[in-house]
Amino acid sequence: MSQTTIPRAAVRGTASGVIFMAFFGTLWAGIGIRGMQGWEFPVFVTLSLLIGVVLFISAFALIKSSSQLSNEVIKEDRDCWRKKNRWFGIIFSLEGLLIAIAAFICVSTNQLNLFVPVMALIVGAHFFPLASLFQVPIYYITGTLLCLLATIVMLTFPVKIIVSDHQIMAWWVSVGFGSALILWGTGVIVCLRGFRLLIMARNGAENNKVSTRL
Repeated sequence: MSQTTIPRAAVRGTASGVIFMAFFGTLWAGIGIRGMQGWEFPVFVTLSLLIGVVLFISAFALIKSSSQLSNEVIKEDRDCWRKKNRWFGIIFSLEGLLIAIAAFICVSTNQLNLFVPVMALIVGAHFFPLASLFQVPIYYITGTLLCLLATIVMLTFPVKIIVSDHQIMAWWVSVGFGSALILWGTGVIVCLRGFRLLIMARNGAENNKVSTRL
């Protein structure tokens, strides 16, 4: 396998995935913390930010390391990446539109508690086309877990619970922290995939050098 088999764009694509998982995973953790209604223990806030920062740093390490790779791609591959990026924009925009519609409906019907699990269903569903688009099988698992989490919570969990005379929004807490863990876990797996691509590219480059000398 040669270095050009794995271009810079492929590694940076995985890095972008890690950045998304880090950012949105931390946002979901924030929803979980918000659902605790005043019991925002500093350890939860600190840990959530720390995990997000570590993933961000790992993603930027991938981007920096990928600068050593060739950026040469054949025209077919270049067109393929452009098409993928275009479809990603469409999927991401559709996801945002559906979330906005869900928010409007939940607020209009005074069912704001329902918004968080419904949003998790929408986010989970958007991973299925992404898995096919970018050929990342783990996204199928991510989407399934998010949808299952939201469904199970709505069917089995109470909307709110009282602990020591303190009200906690159980749906927000469970879906928020659960979704954060799912996205962070996905980010770790995607990040490891990116570093494997780097290793494969470097090994391919070394093999090419040896072949040239021979």
